[in-house]
Order: sequence, then structure tokens, then C-alpha cells
Amino acid sequence: MNQKPARAPLPPHTAEENIAYIRQMLGELRTVANNEGADMLRYMIEMAYVEAGDILAGLRPMSIRGHRDPAIGMPLKAAGKIKF
Repeated sequence: MNQKPARAPLPPHTAEENIAYIRQMLGELRTVANNEGADMLRYMIEMAYVEAGDILAGLRPMSIRGHRDPAIGMPLKAAGKIKF
């Protein structure tokens, strides 16, 4: 039987390396979308690209879990009658 030699497991990547990889791929996707004239798609990819750059630069947290706006979840009051 031909058995393949066991490979050493790949080292785990850090979150920073993963975000850098995502940013690189987004840059390539942005170019493809631009070449195809998909302006809205290119714009959304660009926003994700900028977000990834901000995370890498330490300007934004990677997650917003636990950082909720206290106004979220508040019940809305009916406007009632409008007086002119």
C-alpha cells in the first residue's frame, strides 16, 4: 500500500494574519468588480476593504459584540396627533 507520509499540522494563524488575508482578497475582488462595471458591488467590497484596514490599524474593534447602543430595544412611543 502507498501511504502518504503524515504532514505536520499547519500552525494556527493569528487573527491579524487572517484579517490581512481577507483584506488582500477583498482588494482583488474589488478589481474584478470594477473591471466588470459592478459599481455597487465594488463599493460594498471597498467598504469591507477599508473596514479590514481599520481593524489592522487598531482604529476599530474586530467585533462590536457587547458594545450595543443603549437606545436599541427601547419601545417607540406613538407619535399621536400632529399639531400645526
